[in-house]
Amino acid sequence: MTYTRFSGFGHRPVLASLWRAAWLLVALCLLLAALSTSARAAPLELRDDLQSIEAWSAVTVLPDPTGTLLVNDVLAELTRFQTPPGTSGTLGVRAEPVWVRIPVTVPVASNGLWVLDIDYPVLQRIEVYLATDGHVTQQATLGSLQPYTQRPLRSRTHALPLTMLPGHAYELLLRVETRGAMVLPITLNKPTTWHSKALNEQMLQGILTGLALCLLIYSLAQWLNLRDVLFIQYALLITGSLLFSLHLFGLGTQYLWRDMPWVELHAASLAALTATCGSFLFISQALAGDRPRSRLLRSMRGGAVLCVVLAALYALDLLSTRAVTGIVSILGLVPALMGIPGAVRRARLGDPVGSTLLLAWMVYFLATATVIGVIQGWVPVNFWTLHSFQFGATLDMLLFMRVLGLRTKALRLEALDANRERDVMRSLAHTDPLTGLPNRRGLNISLASALSRCSAEKMLAVYVMDLDGFKPVNDQHGHDVGDELLVAVTRRLQGHVRQSDLVARLGGDEFVVMAGQLQSLQQAQELGHKLLDAFRSPFSLNNVQVEIGLTIGYAIAPHDSTDAIGLLKLADAAMYSGKQGGKFCLRRNTGDLALSSA
Repeated sequence: MTYTRFSGFGHRPVLASLWRAAWLLVALCLLLAALSTSARAAPLELRDDLQSIEAWSAVTVLPDPTGTLLVNDVLAELTRFQTPPGTSGTLGVRAEPVWVRIPVTVPVASNGLWVLDIDYPVLQRIEVYLATDGHVTQQATLGSLQPYTQRPLRSRTHALPLTMLPGHAYELLLRVETRGAMVLPITLNKPTTWHSKALNEQMLQGILTGLALCLLIYSLAQWLNLRDVLFIQYALLITGSLLFSLHLFGLGTQYLWRDMPWVELHAASLAALTATCGSFLFISQALAGDRPRSRLLRSMRGGAVLCVVLAALYALDLLSTRAVTGIVSILGLVPALMGIPGAVRRARLGDPVGSTLLLAWMVYFLATATVIGVIQGWVPVNFWTLHSFQFGATLDMLLFMRVLGLRTKALRLEALDANRERDVMRSLAHTDPLTGLPNRRGLNISLASALSRCSAEKMLAVYVMDLDGFKPVNDQHGHDVGDELLVAVTRRLQGHVRQSDLVARLGGDEFVVMAGQLQSLQQAQELGHKLLDAFRSPFSLNNVQVEIGLTIGYAIAPHDSTDAIGLLKLADAAMYSGKQGGKFCLRRNTGDLALSSA
């Protein structure tokens, strides 16, 4: 009984307490939600000391699926506006128009002069309404498809000066309509602050665009110089990336295709397809080279052809912007994904091309992920996230430039190797392999060049000489000693002629000395006797001393002959005459000695 009284008496109060706690909890949640909503939708106080205010904290939105809502309809239904899903500053990809509401109050101490700025230039149409007490006091139409000359402020962003009365509350309403991502980095700025920000941004865009143009010009110049297709493919990649950046940041509309709606609508996708096409070609060439059987090369070139086809279909309006955007968002990643295995293999082998490409793709994937995060609302909209693609593309272009530098270095080394090999072949063709002296072919080339410069005041003497007693040395001591003797003779001849004179070996034990810039016949004779005297002392070879003599015949140009063949024949005839006359002598042939002996 006691238990019954206890349970019956006490059960009801407990239940009542639980119900009261539940209702209090619900009320508390509703209150917090209301407070949160009201705090989020609280008007922006436009104090002059703030200079710049981000408006997203006060933003509420109203979708317009039918696209039929007018500003008066919206003003009559302000309660229908809802807080956007997130605090990132984006509404994602939307096909329908969206109304954006920003309540503001102007303090009495303020002058009421502000500039509305929406720093996402690719938004196609923005209708701006400023209303107070249910009446529109100011309106304007902005957007990339509007004539540039009709913009309230001639800037790359969507900017509008606002004039508000101090001590009043206003509703700032935006009707936004665009084909792509609805990114809304909305700020309210004092005029001086806005001009300063616009100037700094314009300077940044000028630097980045100028850098891209320099890289483009450099790649074209290198292509003209080296004729390497990799440079023109790099130029195509830069062109697409540059045009996309110009479109994304409003510089294209500002400077290049002003008041050209068709270009404005198609510029982004066409530029992206151009960059993707260049990426397919550049990466395949960098990794596979000119190997026609490379599967990577064929696949990549197929991807480039696909980009060209898609660009043509889109330019003819046979593909919608939505379809092309979806295709490009996937296709743009394919060149890097296909090239990763080849780059990894090269990096493992220590090839800097592979590691450079991997680093460039890491930057590209990070930038792409940031852009996707901004569009989807996962990443907040700010200066760095808005410029992530541009910074990433610039860094990629610089890294790809390193790949070009490595290719240029490789081409230069190949050219040096080819020149070195050619020089070796030329040297072998024109040089005696034993002594290193010019052979008959090398002598003829040098002699023809020297004859073109000789005159009566600057004569040229050619000495043909044969060793006396060389065959017995070969027979007695062997050919190794004979070869060593020929090398020693070479050194002795070079040591007794002038630095400008040429010593050549015609073959066997027959040598030629060519001496130019002679001022007298006596000087030529003295040089001949000097050569004879050089052979009066014996040669020491491997503990063997040998004595050999020298017989010299010479002729002088232009007195005795003016052509190389004639000069050599005269000197050769003089040498044979000396051999027949007793050897170890010097004789000149002025044309009086018979050439038949040669």
